This record gives sequence, C-alpha cells and structure tokens, in this order.
Amino acid sequence: MKRIICLNNISPVGLNALPKDYQITKEMNEADAVLVRSANMLETTLPNNVLAVARAGAGVNNIPLEPYAKAGVVVFNTPGANANAVRELTLAGMFLAARDLFGGMKWVEANKEDVEINKNMEKAKAAFGGYELLGKTLGIVGLGAVGASIAQAAAGIGMNVIGYESAPQGVSPKNKAKLPANMVLATTIEEVYAVADYLSVNVPLLPATKGMINEATISKMKPGVVILNLARDAIVNDADMRVALASKKVRKYVTDFPNHETANMEGVIALPHLGASTEEAEDNCALMAALQIVDFIDNGNIVNSVNYPNVEIGQKTSAHRLVVLHGGKETIGQDIIKEVLKKAKVVASVSKTKGAVGVTLVDFIKDEKNCTEKACLADLVAALEGVIRVRVIH
Repeated sequence: MKRIICLNNISPVGLNALPKDYQITKEMNEADAVLVRSANMLETTLPNNVLAVARAGAGVNNIPLEPYAKAGVVVFNTPGANANAVRELTLAGMFLAARDLFGGMKWVEANKEDVEINKNMEKAKAAFGGYELLGKTLGIVGLGAVGASIAQAAAGIGMNVIGYESAPQGVSPKNKAKLPANMVLATTIEEVYAVADYLSVNVPLLPATKGMINEATISKMKPGVVILNLARDAIVNDADMRVALASKKVRKYVTDFPNHETANMEGVIALPHLGASTEEAEDNCALMAALQIVDFIDNGNIVNSVNYPNVEIGQKTSAHRLVVLHGGKETIGQDIIKEVLKKAKVVASVSKTKGAVGVTLVDFIKDEKNCTEKACLADLVAALEGVIRVRVIH
C-alpha cells in the first residue's frame, strides 16, 4: 500500500483519481509522497520514506527545492492547470483598471437610499467612465502556460499583443501554438516596456525576477501604463510603485498578492489571491498533481518537476525498473548502466541531467544466476559516487 499525506485541503477530484493501492495518511513518517497547495514547507525536513512532493499549483516558493533535490525528493508542480483561471482574472483586472467599475459600484452603494438615484447617477457617472481595451497594446512578460493563454484572450477582444520570454529555450512548442498569429514576439524586454498600455507580468519569483518592476524599468514604460501582477508580490518593488502611482507614470497597479504596503496604496486594485481559486482550477491542479505522483511512484517517470529533469520511459512492463536520482555529472548515467549490465539484461534506459542533479531509469531482466539478492543491483548502484537515491520497482 502506498500512502499520501495532504498538507492542505486537496480537491476530491485529485484524490479520487488515486489507484486503489493508494491511501491518504496523516503521518509524515509513513508517507510516500506529499500533496500541498500553499502550506509553508520551507522549514520542513522530510523523513527518508518521502519520495516526492507535488504542489497543486504553479508557484513553488513555499517549498525548499534545492535541499529536497539533495535529499532525493522530487518536487512537482502543475503548470497550465490553472492557466484559464488566471487568464480570466487578468482580463477582469484589465477591465477594472480601464473602467472604474469598483468606484462606480461604491457610488451606487453610497447613494442607494436616494429616490432620485436613477437621475443623479447621470451626472456622477462621468467620474467612472474610463477607457476601452480595443486597440490598446498588452505587453506580456513571460510566455509560459498562463502568459500564452492571456495573449490568446487579449487578441480575442481586439488588443494588440507583444510578449517576451526570457527562458533560454524560448517559448515551448505547446505554448507557442496558443499564441495569436498577429502577436509580436519581442527579442528584448525593453521592447515590451516601450509600447505596452497594459503590462502583465507572468514570471516565477526567482532571485533574477525579484523586484524586476522598479524605478529603472518603470522609467522605460509609457506614461499611464497599467501594470498587472498576478504572479508574486515581490516581483514589484513596492516603494518604487508608490512613487510611480503618485506621479501618474503608472495609472493603476493590479495585484493578486496585496501586502500591507500595497493594500494601503492609492491607485492599487488589490485582489485577495484569487488567481487559481476557482473550483475548476483547484480540480485541475489536484488531478494533475495526483497523477504525476502516481506515475513517479509506480513507473519512475518524472513529468513537470521543478528540481529534477523531466524524464520518461513509459509504463513499467514485466521487467524490473531501476530509478536512480544522482548528481549532474553527465557520465554517471553510463556508469549506472554498466553496473546493471554486470548482473542483468538491460531492456531500455534513459538518463538526463539538469544542473547539479540527474535521473537515470533502467528497465532490466534479472539474471538469477548472477543476482540472487533482491536488492543487489540497488546496492551496486548506490555505491557509485554521486548517487543520491536508488529505488527498484518490481
């Protein structure tokens, strides 16, 4: 029996997708994997029995990725599962910034006792008129699953779209297929800053992206730009944003991650972290997270990991499968396969590295004459320099 521990409430859609030989536990010391949403795991040291952590969502800044990689714990996220929910909220944020709907609704609430409200609102409504999005330019920084989805929707309502992707490999083929045909792919981020009437920032919070929207970058933007941040609050420098809003360089700042500073800042439209909170998004994220854990535990396949390379060798067949997590030395996969060949017939193998870590999967048929101990191959491989964790799936 395999066991999963949930550190947050996880949608039943995901939990119900677990095979019959999986059960939910409340004890970390008997769990094979962890399902988590927003719970802070940064100070959590996992016992050796935990093989994986799956975040039902995209952001993983609540999980210590490098320490878990060194401990042989694969961390997954669910990119794209909540993309539509974030896309729709981004559109809502643009509409809220373009048309002062919130101000208008507050006016109605304040004047609801006025028996002549239907007449008096004709004079008051001029303060809430705003602008149309048709023909305006949306700049998108980050063309992952969310950014590509936003681009598609913005083009659909008649906006001009320009986007920039900083990843060395560029926009993935899957996400590139979603981009509107008339969209401009910028070669530098400054090209996006220079022309955007609305700027949507869709990047993970990393050392390189922390505070990336600041005095210097805002100075490169059009006067009156609207900035939308549904990624993480620390991507924007709050002090610089306050100055930009006061000077009207930035007309509105829409954030789904308000803090004490921005929640009390004039010109901010603050939403209480609603991006991935729809029922559909929670179901999608939970389902993807659960299936990724099952595929890793049962087959050794790694899909959508954020601290190990993605590697697949298909569903396990009648052969045994060796799953090895190791350092990032490129030749270690070859060393592992050589050790297996000493005791067994190799049916299939794959090895990939990512930075300081790597994964090697080997399907083998045991030679009972040369390998009588159940874990003899695991012992041989575990003795190799740089190996972090070895598992045999029978």
